[in-house]
Formats: sequence, C-alpha cells, structure tokens
Amino acid sequence: QVQLVESGGGLVQAGGSLRLSCAASGRTISSYAMGWFRQAPGKEREFVAAISGNMRNTYYADDVKGRFTISGDNAQNTVYLQMNSLKPADTAVYYCAADRSPIATMTSRLYDYWGQGTQVTVSS
Repeated sequence: QVQLVESGGGLVQAGGSLRLSCAASGRTISSYAMGWFRQAPGKEREFVAAISGNMRNTYYADDVKGRFTISGDNAQNTVYLQMNSLKPADTAVYYCAADRSPIATMTSRLYDYWGQGTQVTVSS
C-alpha cells in the first residue's frame, strides 16, 4: 500500500509560480509511474502531467506544456510539479497519483493510489 500526501498549494497571483510536492510512504515509488491531475469546481478531473517509473519520460496536457514541469526524487520518495506562469484557469484541487506500472499514462482510472489533493487558487 502506498500513501500519497500533496503539499505546496495556495493562493497566487496570475503569472506567479508554485511548486507542489507529493510525498509517498508505505513503499518506494521508484518503479511507479506518477501523475498529477486536477479538478476545478463543476468540472471533471483532468490530466496535468505524468512521469514514467524510470523518470526518463514525461507527458503534459496541452494547456500546461511549457509552463509546468514534473520531476521526481527517488531518494526522497517524492514527486514535484513546478508550475510557472500560472493563470486563473489553473485554479483547481491538484491530486497526485501513483501507478504500479512504470509506464506513464494520462488515464486516471489506471492509477492505483491517490492523494487527498491540495488547493491551488490563481487570482487575476
């Protein structure tokens, strides 16, 4: 069993930056694909970014490409999401997820473990 805890969310002005962290416990996630998803009020959960288990491959949703960067630190058993040039449309609860497969995927139903989420609010 893997427990995921997100942190780093908050209120930021448009154009600002935040760095989200996802700390894993229970077992090492070095072979797991990891993903970030978000859900805005009244909307479905959507894919943001993913990284493969070997951390060599990353994938991004089109609307965050070039602004967000996903990375991982196996020594810390933690995955990060660096978010730059934030827009009000990025406002959402951000969730970290772990997939027992090392192959990164954008499909939320394939992830096995989820964190509780962290709120990101971008003001205009």
